[in-house]
This record gives sequence, structure tokens and C-alpha cells, in this order.
Amino acid sequence: MAGAAAGPRDVVVGRDSRVSGPMFHRATLAALQSVGCDVIDVGLAPTPTIQMAVEHHHAAGGLAITASHNPIEWNALKFIGPSGLFLDGSESAQMREVVEGAFPRATWDTLGAVRTDTEAIARHLAAVLALPFVNAPEIRRRRFRVALDCAHGAGGAIIPALLEELGCDVVAINLETDGRFTRSPEPVAANLGELERLVRDSKADIGFATDPDVDRLALVADDGVAIGEDWTLALAARLVLKYRRGPVVANLSTSRIVEDVAAEAGTRVIRAPVGEVNVAVRMREEGAAIGGEGNGGVILAEVHLGRDAPVGVALLLQMLLEDNVPLSRTLAGYPRYAFVKDKLDRPNAPLDAVYDALRRTFADAEVDTQDGLRLSWQDRWVHVRPSGTEPIVRVIAEAPDASAAHELVARSRVPLDALKIN
Repeated sequence: MAGAAAGPRDVVVGRDSRVSGPMFHRATLAALQSVGCDVIDVGLAPTPTIQMAVEHHHAAGGLAITASHNPIEWNALKFIGPSGLFLDGSESAQMREVVEGAFPRATWDTLGAVRTDTEAIARHLAAVLALPFVNAPEIRRRRFRVALDCAHGAGGAIIPALLEELGCDVVAINLETDGRFTRSPEPVAANLGELERLVRDSKADIGFATDPDVDRLALVADDGVAIGEDWTLALAARLVLKYRRGPVVANLSTSRIVEDVAAEAGTRVIRAPVGEVNVAVRMREEGAAIGGEGNGGVILAEVHLGRDAPVGVALLLQMLLEDNVPLSRTLAGYPRYAFVKDKLDRPNAPLDAVYDALRRTFADAEVDTQDGLRLSWQDRWVHVRPSGTEPIVRVIAEAPDASAAHELVARSRVPLDALKIN
């Protein structure tokens, strides 16, 4: 439906591959039609593709039907504003007021219409391949061997095509877009054993793993070791900062390896609250060269202001091309940090008393209160914050070794335990 003009009632809808997706997709289309919205349906597509379609069509907004990295039984909606960004806190509150109140249904003669957009993924691929610092012809000549795990998610609808365009020799698992996850869908290192074996057995140059809605990318190095999702943004930034001036924006729970990479390039990292839209908005405000989150989310404004695994794939292959050494050798030139994550039930009492106690305990720390409390030093940090999706408090620490990171978590739990959180 390329070229069709969008109207003020247009809403883009797409879904990931979950088994319940077609059912929720039909319900979503009907619900939007019932209030007079005209729907542009992109079908099964990555979340970043859906965000880009909202921008392309100048739509009033969009809905991505996905539960992201959550287990197979879940499904959900991600709400996208007219800018292609997810709704921020104030926008979400406004939307909640609307949907919780009474609003008129369309009459028979004002029902919304549905039209399809079959080119959304192709446009997304074209935008990635058009990046000025991705030398597609040279990557094709290099013929990288790539191992791929799409977790039976929507990545199977885009990543293989991207790798084919880049001339890669692909060995793959879990490409079927049927939502029947054969591993835990979150692409953390602990869930990537099968991909690690595939990299070793196939002698691949790199392994890529995506989550079901394709906004997160995790890496396995050429030695068959999953290196952790925080490296995705750090390595992508390492490449982009050769070509773009400006800071890097990352959320408060992202590894300080991003700071090491930024310092190497003569720039700095600006921290934002956890949440993709918070990072994206700060990137726009600061004129950032690149940004993202430590969960494997890479955001590059040249494509769009949202986490995008295909963008990460292209940037990492370009980095391998320019380095002309195995990924494991590149990694050996950087410090390694230990990450520890803990969570506790959230108390009924306000957390301010906890934060005050922590600031007294760690009086020598640099303090950031944008999102809970983050205390940092030159080579370590701890972040205590209430979850936005669960009734828990998260405690995340990073240090040069595991014992130091565990100590930070243990000391941070003391005031939380005092509120009888177990």
C-alpha cells in the first residue's frame, strides 16, 4: 500500500510471533475500528519495524502486540506515539485516563477501515543498509560466517534477509516465526548455550541472538562464549564514534564498559532513567551519536529513535570488517566487569528512607536520583530502583570482580531488609 496518504485517525498495528498473537491481533483491529480508527496493518513484524511504520505513514500512533522477552504464555501491547517513540510517563497517564473513562463508539457509517502495508520490513532493511558508515559491498566481500538464533520470534522475518543482503554465510537455529520458544526468550548469556555450541561447531565469526520482538541483540564471540548483552551497545558505539561526534546516552543500569568505549573516543556517557523512551528523548535533547540500554538495545537516530537489533547486526559486522581481527581479540583489549542482579518484594512504605540510608552508608559515592538511587565510583556502581512492571525493588551492581559486586548488593540490601523485605 506504498504511497497511501495517512489521516489523523490512522493507527499502525503489528505483532510478534507469539502463538496468541493472531488472536490479539484480530481483537486489536476490531477494537480500533469500533472507535473509528483507520488501521494500517503491518502484520508480523519486529517492534522497531512497527515504530518506523508509524513515522513513515505519519500516523496518529501505533500498537505493537508483543510481550517482548517474557515467557511464552504472555502477551501485551506496546503503545507508540506519533513520533514513533513509545509513550512517556505523562503520555501514558493521559492515555490511561481516556481508556478508563467513557468514550463514544463509532456508528455503522463511521467505523474504521483496515488496509495492509506489506513493505514495512523492506523499508526497515533499506534504512539499515543505507547507513553511511556501513560498507555493505565490503562486508559482502568478507563473507562472514554468522551463527543466528531468533528464538522463534519475529527476528526470523528480518535478520536472515539482512544477513543475506550482507553476503554472510549463515548457520541458524530457531528461525521459525511460530512463537514456540525452545529456549527462554530473553537473550541473556545463560540462555544461549545452544548458540554457543553452534558458533564453536560451525567456526563462526560471531553469533547473534534476538528476543521475540527484535529490539534486543546479544552476542556470542568467535570462541563460543556469550559475552553479555551490555557489550552490544558498547561495541556498536565503538564503531559509530569513529564517524559521529557527540555523547553516548545509556540508562542508569547499563555497564560502565560503555563509558570505557566513550572515553577511548574522547566523548562521554550521559545517563538516563531506565526505559527506552527515556533514553530516546535524552538522545534527541543531547544530539547523541548513539544510545541504548545494557540489555542489548542499540538506538541510532539515523534509522529511528528506538532499540533495533538489525541496526546492531549491521554495526557489529562493520566493526569486525574494520578491525580485521577476531571478536575475542577485540574484547581482550577492554576491562571486564562482574554484574550482579538481585530483587526483593517492594515494601508498602516509601523508599526515600532506604535511599537516605544508602547515601549515608556510601558517603563517598557520586549520587544520581533520576530513577531510584544510583551510587557510583570510578570502577563500580550500584543501582536501587522500583521496577516499573513488577511489585519488586531491583538492586543491580557492577564491579571489577564478582565478590566486590556481591558486597555492594549485600550492603545495599541492609536498609531494604530493615523494612522487612524478604
